[in-house]
Amino acid sequence: MTKGTEIIARFERFASPQLAESWDHSGLQIGNPDQPVHKVMTTLDVRPAVVDEAIDQGVDFIFAHHPVMFKPAKDLDTRNPQNAMYAKLLAHQITVYAAHTNLDTANGGMNDWLADQLGLNNTTPLVEAGYDPITGQPVGMGRIGDLKESLSVSDFAKHCLTSFGVTGLRVVTPTPAPASIKQVAILGGSGSEFYLNAQQKGAQAYVTGDVSYHTAHDAQASGVVLVDPGHHIEAVAIDQLANLLQNWQQEHQWSITLYRSRVNTEPFQFVTK
Repeated sequence: MTKGTEIIARFERFASPQLAESWDHSGLQIGNPDQPVHKVMTTLDVRPAVVDEAIDQGVDFIFAHHPVMFKPAKDLDTRNPQNAMYAKLLAHQITVYAAHTNLDTANGGMNDWLADQLGLNNTTPLVEAGYDPITGQPVGMGRIGDLKESLSVSDFAKHCLTSFGVTGLRVVTPTPAPASIKQVAILGGSGSEFYLNAQQKGAQAYVTGDVSYHTAHDAQASGVVLVDPGHHIEAVAIDQLANLLQNWQQEHQWSITLYRSRVNTEPFQFVTK
């Protein structure tokens, strides 16, 4: 019999809660981790359709990247879809755990996965965040590294489309544009505020999500190419978290089944003429 506490304890040796940002709500979200776990589902987001999927699949532990409860509920009126989702989780005794900014910062975590997707070499943290309390190794948000070969701005944008499997993205190009892009910085999620870190460390391009209009203007003036493929590229976590859990399952002989969510939680669509 495997308990949720065992899974959580092993994961937190990999991505310590101490690495999470102060504003974040990583960790246990809903449920009782002392309960036995039979089936674990990995997901990027916990949305109503994802919860319905978990119930249909007989899942009793959801392992997510994005927290399901960023803000405290003001009431438990189940006419509110978010509250109705909480009620379903509790009624079906499903435990929800989220690893957010601690997974973003951990070595071998989210930003290494994204850098690997882009094919970056010789990566180092973009925004230093001290040292891992378990390993003592330096850690940080984002990554900066080198492409295998230099690319034009246009070809780099196409490379991002292919690497992340997205149907569209936004590109902010300064004037004059860099002749080529070799050194690239990336930070998953909403990282537009760190474009100056990328520029100061010598990156010709910075990849991140949720770039605002005014930040785009400022980045354009700084001389760095800004590429926004969206927040949802972090869906890489679905497979990568499952891979980690599978390795630890063999290591600790956990009696669990792993399931990868198939629900697409990307809220945006790209429409062209």
